[in-house]
Amino acid sequence: MAARAQHDGFHEEEALGKAYDTRLMRRLWGYIAPHRKTVWISVALLPLVQGIEIFQPLIVKYGIDHNLSQGRLQGLAWVALAFAGSVLAHGIVQYLYLYVMNLTGQRAMRDLRIEIFSHVQRLPSRFFTQNPLGRVMTRMTNDIENLNEMFSSGLVALVGDFVKMIGIVAIMVSVNLSLALVTFSIVPVLFALAWIFRMRVRGAFREIRVRIARINAYLQESLSGMKIVQLFARENRNMEDFRRINGEYRDANIRSIRYDALLFSVVEAAGRLAIALVVWYGAGLVYAHLHGGKVPGGVTAGITIGTLYVFIDWIGKFFEPIRDLSAKYSIMQSAMASCERIFEILDEPPERPDAPDARRLDRVRGEIEFRNVSFAYNDGDEILHDVSFRVAPGEKVAIVGHTGAGKTTIIKLLSRLYEPQRGEIWLDGVDVRDLRARELRRHVGVVLQDVFIFSGDVDYNIRLGDDAIPEERAREAARHVNADRFVRRLPAGYHEEIREGGGNLSAGQRQLLSFARALAHDPPILVLDEATSSVDTDTELLIRDAVRKLMRGRSSIVIAHRLSTIRDVDRIIVLHKGRVREEGTHAELMARRGIYFKLYELQYRDQEPLVDLAPAPGPAMGGGGR
Repeated sequence: MAARAQHDGFHEEEALGKAYDTRLMRRLWGYIAPHRKTVWISVALLPLVQGIEIFQPLIVKYGIDHNLSQGRLQGLAWVALAFAGSVLAHGIVQYLYLYVMNLTGQRAMRDLRIEIFSHVQRLPSRFFTQNPLGRVMTRMTNDIENLNEMFSSGLVALVGDFVKMIGIVAIMVSVNLSLALVTFSIVPVLFALAWIFRMRVRGAFREIRVRIARINAYLQESLSGMKIVQLFARENRNMEDFRRINGEYRDANIRSIRYDALLFSVVEAAGRLAIALVVWYGAGLVYAHLHGGKVPGGVTAGITIGTLYVFIDWIGKFFEPIRDLSAKYSIMQSAMASCERIFEILDEPPERPDAPDARRLDRVRGEIEFRNVSFAYNDGDEILHDVSFRVAPGEKVAIVGHTGAGKTTIIKLLSRLYEPQRGEIWLDGVDVRDLRARELRRHVGVVLQDVFIFSGDVDYNIRLGDDAIPEERAREAARHVNADRFVRRLPAGYHEEIREGGGNLSAGQRQLLSFARALAHDPPILVLDEATSSVDTDTELLIRDAVRKLMRGRSSIVIAHRLSTIRDVDRIIVLHKGRVREEGTHAELMARRGIYFKLYELQYRDQEPLVDLAPAPGPAMGGGGR
C-alpha cells in the first residue's frame, strides 16, 4: 500500500540539503526583518549571557587564591554571595534573551503562516488535484514548526555556543597562553572527527525522514480506508506491513543513535583528556608558583590553584556545545529542508489574477454562453472539444452524458476554477476572464454532488459565517428546501454542532443543507451537480422538490446523473466524448433515438416500456415517467 515511494511536485523528504543555506536564510530574513528591534535586543543580551557564565569561575578562583590559600575563611561568605548574585543575574539575563529571541521567532512564524495560508487560498484548483493534501498540511504545520525550533534550539543555540567558545578561548589565552595551548592541542583532531561525523550522520538523518514519511503515508491510507480494511479482513496483512515499515524506521533511528552516541563519547573522552593534560601540565606550574622557583625541566612560569580550577571549569564549558553538535546539526538541516519546501509552495503561481480594469456586474440577468471552448487538464489529453451552447436568462438546462464526458468540467470552467485553452465563456455579454473572480463566484451558486460540511453548527453551515445573511433568511431558506424538517428534530436545532465532514448527518440531510446554503446566498445563476442515487425514496422526493424551488427564477445548469431527475428542465444538452452531440427537449431527444435515447434505455429498460416515451406535444419534459 503506502510502502511504495510517493512522488509529487514538492521537494521530497529525502532531500535534506545543507545545514545552512545562505540563499534560504536571506529570504527567511524577510519575515524576521519587521521584528528587527527584538532581534537586536537579543543580540545585545547574548554576550551578557555568555559573559556572565564565563565570568562565574573567576569568582571561585578569587575565593581559592585570596581566601582558602591564605587561610582567610571569613571572606568566603562574600565570595559565595557574589557567586549567588552572578547565578541570579545569569538566570535573569538568560530568561530575557530566550524570551525575546523566541518571541521574535513566534512572530515571524505567525507572519509566515498567515502568508502561506493566504497564498494557498489563491492557488488554482489544479494545484490541489496534483498535490496530496496531506503533504500540503505538513508544509503548513510541521515544516513551519521546524523553522520555529531552529530559532529556539538550532540557530540561536549555535550562535550562542560560538560566542561562548570564542569567549573561552580569548580569556584562556589572556590568563595563561601556555596552558591554553595545552588545552587546545587536541581540538584540531576533535574537529576533524566532527567533520567526518557530519558526513556520516547526514545519510542517517535522511533515512529517518524517509521512513517516518512512509509511516505517515501508510497510517493516513489505512485509517482513511479502515472500512474497506475491516470489510475485506485485511487487518493481519496491514499489521504485517506496518511492522515492516515500523521496523525500518526503528533501524534508521538506531543508526542515527549509534553515530550520536559515538560523537558524544568521543567528545566526552576528548574533554576528559584535555582536563588530564591541563592537570598534568598545570600541576607543574602550580608547584612552581608555590615554591617560587624552577621545577625539573626548567619551567619557570607559575599559576595559582585558582587558575588551574578555572581552566578545568572552562574546558567543560568549551566542550559542552561540541557534544550537542549532532542535535543542533539535525535541527538546522531539517529546518533548511523545511524552509525550501515552504518556499516551494509560496513560489507556486496563484490563479490568474484579476486584470487591473476587471469589470463588476452589479446586476446579473443570467445569460451564459460557451463559445468554442476546448480544455485539457493535462497537455495532450483534451477533455472538452469545441463546446458551444447558450443558456438564456432564467432558462433551466440539463447536461447529460457518460462518465468522463466533461460535464463537471463545465462547472469548473464557468466558475473560473480553471480556464479554457481555447474559446470563451460569456456572462451577460462579458467574457468571464474580464470579471473579478470573487464577483463571478458570488453570482454563480454551485451545489456539488459531494457536499462538504464544515465543523460548526447548522446555522454556520448555511450562512458560512457571512454576517450579511440574516439569521431569519437562513431559516427561511432551510424551510423552503425542506431542510427545516430534520433540523428541528436535532436536539439543539440550528445550533446543533455538526461533526467533521457532517458525520452525524445522512447523505440526504447533507444535500438538503447544501441547497439551503445556496438559497440563502441567493445567486442569480445556479449550477447543480445533483445526487440522489445514494438516498432513500422519501429523501429523494424531498430533494427533487428542493431542486425545483431552488431553480425557480434562476438561470440553472443541472449536471444530470439520473435522467429521471431532469423532468422540469427547459432543454437538455448531451455531451459525448467532450463534444456537444445532441440538444433539445426530452421528447425531441427521445424521438431522435440517438445518444440520449440510448442513455435513457440503459437506465430504465427494466422499469417501463420505451414506447411511452415517444415525442408528444406540449412542454419540454412531456411523457416518459419512470
